[in-house]
Amino acid sequence: MTIRHMLLGLSFALAAGAASAAGDIVQVDGAWARTSVQGQRGSGAFMRLTAREPLTLVGASSPAAGVTEVHEMKLEGDVMRMRAIPALELPAGRPVELRPGGYHLMLLDLKAPLQQGTTVPISLVFRDAKGAERKLDLQVPVSARAPSPAGGMRLLEPESHKHKH
Repeated sequence: MTIRHMLLGLSFALAAGAASAAGDIVQVDGAWARTSVQGQRGSGAFMRLTAREPLTLVGASSPAAGVTEVHEMKLEGDVMRMRAIPALELPAGRPVELRPGGYHLMLLDLKAPLQQGTTVPISLVFRDAKGAERKLDLQVPVSARAPSPAGGMRLLEPESHKHKH
């Protein structure tokens, strides 16, 4: 494992920890934003949101993008379509996945490419049952693919336990 991989894994773990510290609003796990290239106008951000009480995700913003929207991918007939949605319900205690091919955040009109190993600031706005809005600021790691469940680090099988076939 290279130092770069260890640092990337650590950045995923730190971002998840920082988001969990704001857990009075919602717990955020596995957050990541997809890398982009020069000239690419948009990219996605993904995470698992678990609200402690019923909440609605009503907005998102990022200084890295001109526009940040909540989107869904939906199969209509035999065509997969992506569209912005005004809000996303988060039932209390039930994780809601923002993932490729489903609900996700779209960062549009990117101001610069999202580069591997960096983070992108994203603010999420939630509305509670009483109508009060609360903001959660995140530093989301940028990667070409989702972090592994072990925080980006691969567990190695002990030498004495290798299988021979």
